Parts: sequence; C-alpha cells; structure tokens
Amino acid sequence: MDATSGVRMATGNGENSYAVNSRLQEKAILEIRPVLRKAIEEVYMSLSTRQSTLVVADLGCSSGPNTLLVISEVIGAICAYTKKSQECARGVEVQFFLNDLPGNDFNLVFRSLEHFEDIAGGKEAPPHYVAGLPGSYYGKLFPRQSVHLFHSSYSLMWRSKVHASCITVPRELSSCTHLNEGNIYIGKTTPPTVIKLFQEQFRKDFELFLTLRSRELVSGGRILLTFIGRKSEEMLMHGEVSSVLELVAKSLYHLVQKGRVEKKKLDSFNLPYYAPSMKEVNTLIKKNGLFNVEQIKLFESNWDPQDDLDGDVVLDSASSGKNVAQCIRAVLELLIVDHFGQDIIEELFMVFAATVAKHLEKAKAKYPIIMVSLKKAMP
Repeated sequence: MDATSGVRMATGNGENSYAVNSRLQEKAILEIRPVLRKAIEEVYMSLSTRQSTLVVADLGCSSGPNTLLVISEVIGAICAYTKKSQECARGVEVQFFLNDLPGNDFNLVFRSLEHFEDIAGGKEAPPHYVAGLPGSYYGKLFPRQSVHLFHSSYSLMWRSKVHASCITVPRELSSCTHLNEGNIYIGKTTPPTVIKLFQEQFRKDFELFLTLRSRELVSGGRILLTFIGRKSEEMLMHGEVSSVLELVAKSLYHLVQKGRVEKKKLDSFNLPYYAPSMKEVNTLIKKNGLFNVEQIKLFESNWDPQDDLDGDVVLDSASSGKNVAQCIRAVLELLIVDHFGQDIIEELFMVFAATVAKHLEKAKAKYPIIMVSLKKAMP
C-alpha cells in the first residue's frame, strides 16, 4: 500500500469525523504556542524589505478547526509582535499553504475559510491569503528558497509507504508472507528484524523530509514539528502508541475469533507508522547536518482527549474508553475500511472502546509528544 494515497483522516464534520475528534491535536498546537510565536517573530524580523511576503506552510494540515487554528496562531503572533514592539505596519503580506495528501477533505477547509476570515485578527491582521497544496511532504512541494516557516503537527509519525502483505522489506526477506503476524504495528510478538524495518523506513523518510525542506526554506528559515514519539528506547510501554495500537490489533483478533475477519487479513495489515524516540530524532538531525536544533522537548498528553486532569487515575474508564475509541476511529477508520471493508467498523470500535476501558483501569495512559524547533543551518 502506498501511504501517499492510503493515509487520510475521516472526512466531513459528522460525529465520527476527524474534524470533530481532533482535540488531542489541538492540545499539541496550544502547548507549543510560545515556540511557534517565537519562530514567527524571528522570520518576520528577518524580512529584508518593508514590502515583503511571509510564506508559511502547514504540512499534513488535515481538515477541521485545527487547520484554521494554525493560521490564527501565526496571524496572532504577528499582531502581538507589532503591538509589543510598537512597530508601524511593514506592509507585510502572509501567504499560507495548507498541504496534505489528495484524499484530504480540502472542501471542508475551504468552506470554513469564509467564516474564519470574518474573525481572523480584525483590522490589525496583516493581509493574508490561503491556498491548498495537495501532495506528499515526502516529495518536492515548493521552489528553492521560497518558504520562511514550515509547521507540521501530528504528521511525521506516518511513513511514506508500507507493503500490502507486510511492510516494505529487503529482497532477502520478501519471501516471508507474514513477518508481523497478529500485529498491526510493533507489538510484543513483533520480530526484531521487523522492528528494524520500521526503524529503517523512518530513517529514510525523515532524512528525505529534512533534505527537501532545507532546499525549500529561505536562509535562516524555520521548521516546527510535533509528532507522537517514545519516552525511551524501549518499544513497548503502558501509555505509548504501541500499546494503543496493540489494543486495536487485539480488538481485530476478537473479530477473527468470531469469524467476522479472516486471520490472514489481520496478519497482512500493518500501519505505515513509526513513533521514534528523542534520541533517534536528535541523532538523525545531527547526522543530516542541514539544521540547527533551536529546541527539542517531550511532553505528554492523556489518551482521552477530554481528560485534562493531571494524576495517574482515570475517573471513569468506560467514558474514557469511548473517547479514545472515537479519536482513534477518526484517524484509522479509512485505512481499516480499505483493508477489511466497511461492515466491521461499528463492531470493531465498540470492542475497542471496551478493551481500552479495561486497560485504563490499571492506570492513566499518555502519549509522549516530541516537539522540535529547527533553524536552517548556514552553508
């Protein structure tokens, strides 16, 4: 399966859509607001003339309120800076590019823009323009040295490709029909050879991403990334993404036992996904050599997007299980439908909600989120 066509969030704005079930992603954008504002201020100050265009691209923008939230945060940062510095308006215009795969619900984004323009920044807002840009961020997107800031949230854990029968494998392993039997990602029974293949695909994708973006950024341009990662080098921990995806696999296996899903279908389904550790990310950036790390940190977010409480206890595991299921469904439903068909979806996520609820009875689970702020290195 080519992830450039297969990975897409649930479209529309219904109760199971990504637009309605993307609060986790909203929390991440708000968490990194100070870093985004600092990056915007710096690229704004670096503009060479008073009559300039600031180009900002949101990669993996998806659809729904978070897409417009990023635009709002950039406009807000510029307004706050000009007010704080008591600087007269520079005549700067802002060009936003919203990038995602062609299957993204761009129509919903464009329909939302009209209302957004009525409230965005008021009279103090700089002139700004918004365009959609379909395509993979693992490919060329812009002319050389044309972009000032790239932003990407909850996107770079998705891989560029995954093989239909297992995952993209070296020729010497391609005779194995099911290398990752019973798993849809890296699980407790995943062989070390398969883990290395997931890691290698991430390395290739991330190095390619950095190289392409470096070419497209102006001198001194910035990249701000947030994506799901790991707290340690260990692959499997209670609260990390491996655990939640193991529960999806467990729920699918429950349907196998009921005769609703063929086992070979489960064994041949692997997500084009990899959650790296902080060490992996840092090592690859330094090896690539095209960027300086301005800031890198890890923060955590509860599995339940509606749970804003600290602590280790889930107050209502059944309710949290349903909330987690809604969130995961908005992200994975279309991938699952492509492979297994539509008929199992309702039953699958009912089973999954109950499975997550039982898991959360042990302790609260949290996703580790990696944030990286980069500045293009001088040649």
